[in-house]
Amino acid sequence: MSRIGKKPVSVPQGVTATVNGQTVTAKGPKGELNFVVNDEVLVKMENGEIAVQPKDQSKNARSKWGMSRTQILNILQGVKDGFEKKLEITGVGYRAALQGKNLQLALGFSHDVVYETPQGITITVPKPTEISVSGIDKQQVGQVAAEIREYRGPEPYKGKGVRYAGEKIVRKEGKKK
Repeated sequence: MSRIGKKPVSVPQGVTATVNGQTVTAKGPKGELNFVVNDEVLVKMENGEIAVQPKDQSKNARSKWGMSRTQILNILQGVKDGFEKKLEITGVGYRAALQGKNLQLALGFSHDVVYETPQGITITVPKPTEISVSGIDKQQVGQVAAEIREYRGPEPYKGKGVRYAGEKIVRKEGKKK
């Protein structure tokens, strides 16, 4: 039994959720999202809560049960509060700046890296060494943050590069004579 899947998802105040067949739609102050649940999982709306159950006890249905509940919870939280990931830039001369809607990164290459902001995502640069990625879709926010980090991930010797806020970098000892 899925411990996560057993719990019903309560719809927060200020959010309207509807279940139409296998599609769950949520509307809130930040926007609207929908999620199409896999056919192996049943979705019901009861007393302001969304209940998720597997259709049968097959391994495939049970494996999608908890994931479906978590996806529904994420769209409800996203339209109410949104999601945010913070990135830190470490290194001499490494910095970020907004150029219109695009993010311009100086990461030690011979040229600046320009990252085009996808629709539905807001990127802010409070300091030249901090980047904040926010939006209502948790998966998209995490994907954009990962793509930015991928340009110059933190290296283990000096710790230079782009890292998530609060991320610990395991440092290696340098070469000895």
